[in-house]
Amino acid sequence: MIETLKNAFRNKDIRKKIILTLLLLLLFRVGCYIPIPGLTRDTFADAVTGNDFLALMSGITGSALANGTLFALGIGPYINASIIMQLLTVGIPALERLSKQGEEGRKKITNITRFVTIVLAVIQSVGIIVLFGQNEGAINTAYFFDSMWVAGIFMTIVYTAGSCLVMWIGERITEYGVGNGISMIIFIGILSTAGTTIVGKFETAFTDIPNNLDELGFILLFVVIAVVIFFAIVYVDLAERRIPVQYAKQVRGTKMYGGQSSVIPMKISGSGVMPLIFAYAIISFPSMIMSLVPSWSDELEWWNNNFQNGTYGIWYILVLCVLIFAFSFFYAQIQFNPEDVSRNIQQNGGFIQGIRPGKPTAEYLSRINKRITLFGAIFLTLVAFVPSIAFSWAGNDLVNVFSTTGILIVVSVALEFDKQLQSQILMKNYKGFLK
Repeated sequence: MIETLKNAFRNKDIRKKIILTLLLLLLFRVGCYIPIPGLTRDTFADAVTGNDFLALMSGITGSALANGTLFALGIGPYINASIIMQLLTVGIPALERLSKQGEEGRKKITNITRFVTIVLAVIQSVGIIVLFGQNEGAINTAYFFDSMWVAGIFMTIVYTAGSCLVMWIGERITEYGVGNGISMIIFIGILSTAGTTIVGKFETAFTDIPNNLDELGFILLFVVIAVVIFFAIVYVDLAERRIPVQYAKQVRGTKMYGGQSSVIPMKISGSGVMPLIFAYAIISFPSMIMSLVPSWSDELEWWNNNFQNGTYGIWYILVLCVLIFAFSFFYAQIQFNPEDVSRNIQQNGGFIQGIRPGKPTAEYLSRINKRITLFGAIFLTLVAFVPSIAFSWAGNDLVNVFSTTGILIVVSVALEFDKQLQSQILMKNYKGFLK
């Protein structure tokens, strides 16, 4: 990774992309500290701290939710909008046709996604105001002519604008920077929150070492286990199933072509961290909706008890497992099409040993893909639950901001960032060689 960064900074164009990415991420972090007039930060922080699920979401947003700042919604509305559009693209023929129209079709889908993001941002903004406004002293209406309606409208506009700005930052990183903008924003949010929490824990423990030996030992044990989990996640993330492909020899005139062997790399964790991100985004949305309807107070209380305050309740586990499995297989179907791969192999005179070309090859690849996806979904489920439960003794603040879900996101984004840097370095060197 360090060697890749050194090589990247030697290239002028790549260096500009890295600097632009860092500046945009800095802009995001600045927005996480811009306060909203009339909001009591301590009240927001206490409400988030008392809710494990909201604390996790706050960690992903870089503590912006807990502070009630400009970027409190983070990238959540854009993620939800992307989920909705991907699902609708499969179910609605018009959107499916747009997705197959190349660059022009993708631009139209992107524009629709932006409008859906604004709608969801408005809904989530109102949900936050209603949810946190129930706490006494959370919103000081003296700044808004002593009117809760004026305060609500103002905050809705500000939070929606903040969410749109985060969306813009993510798109600019994806287009002009290095890496996926959404992933990079979540990445920097987790690192900043986790770093602050861990440093604060160590400072507290070192202030009075003789009386804090147990706490210091717990923190060190937590760090060691986190490092072990980190390497395990890296191992699984880089693992892949390689299917050998043999190409037949072809004689064309006086020359012979083919006769080589290749492999089809199939990643064990092909969908990466996106199923987890989407699952958490989906499961947080109903509480926002129910908080807007006063008659649903009983339903909201049941939801909070089972899906938020009781983070590891049976209903929470079941629903999150179903969502993780569903999104894992959904992404596997999008990213890998066995029929297209089989057709390409056959057209190039290739075959998999022991498997007939055409439909049998497609069925074989589909079967392998389903098995790999099943393993990846089980791995993501274990990552989402088991370590967090095992870390329960370390304190909720450590678990929430640097859970293994957070580690998985950090590892996946870092590896993807390294791959993109290497590919861009290779492309620049290749162009230089041609010149």
